[in-house]
Amino acid sequence: MPQIDDLPPLRDVIRRHSLSAKKSLGQNFLLDLNLTARIARVAEPLYGSTVVEVGAGPGGLTRALLTLGAKRVIAIERDERAIAALGEIAVRYPGRLEIVSGDALRFDYAAQLGGARAKVVANLPYNIATALLIDWLTAEPWPPWYDMLVLMFQREVAERIVAKVGEKAYGRLAVLAGWRCDGKIMFDVAPSAFVPQPLVTSSIVRLVPRLTPLPCDPKTLQRVTEAAFGQRRKMLRQSLKSLGVDVGGLLAAAGIEPTARAEEIAVEGFVKLANVLPGLTKQA
Repeated sequence: MPQIDDLPPLRDVIRRHSLSAKKSLGQNFLLDLNLTARIARVAEPLYGSTVVEVGAGPGGLTRALLTLGAKRVIAIERDERAIAALGEIAVRYPGRLEIVSGDALRFDYAAQLGGARAKVVANLPYNIATALLIDWLTAEPWPPWYDMLVLMFQREVAERIVAKVGEKAYGRLAVLAGWRCDGKIMFDVAPSAFVPQPLVTSSIVRLVPRLTPLPCDPKTLQRVTEAAFGQRRKMLRQSLKSLGVDVGGLLAAAGIEPTARAEEIAVEGFVKLANVLPGLTKQA
């Protein structure tokens, strides 16, 4: 397999640093450097850009990002075993790779970037992928600290992110993503590409923030969508009772039929519900 740089093959790196994938960290390593380069190209142009990578592992995607011209890569990695392997890449690309040992869910991205904007390109650990995405989609202020997300998810999760109203996969994640971003599944990655092999196909999703999404409080929108899709088979007049307000008044103010179900309501409808809710909560 051709190398994208003159560093050792990833299998050698993994062996030297005893980097067996940990299930507890949601790790599945990509060893095909041609594939990691293909993922990195989804975020092009990379030349001169700052990129945040979460779950860098042995550094296959990190190397691709640097080879394709990223000026600065901030690699966040929780597994201490991988830090030394990433350090070898930092030596090869002096001044361009910053290694952060820590938890991506608690990392202050805006502070690290110092006011600059970045692209996020990552083979996300499966066990924190959805939580990270929701954090990024509900970031304040907006537009956010990133101008593109290129992320790997299990195919089922990817479909939930880009689903449209009325589709089987349409739910809370699709509403949050569709509210603030334009999303697209770029390509699939077979289980055989990973070590160890997962049981499911993965997909690369690209999300580009909308500069002027419909005005709405993110936390309120999350609350409304959690209630609506928490009992998705029920009509909204039932499922929204958990909000503790006059549901009939809420739906009427938002112009939504009380017999409608969550999967029938477009993003705009959920934004209307979220914008009406605070006024009714004060009255309750």
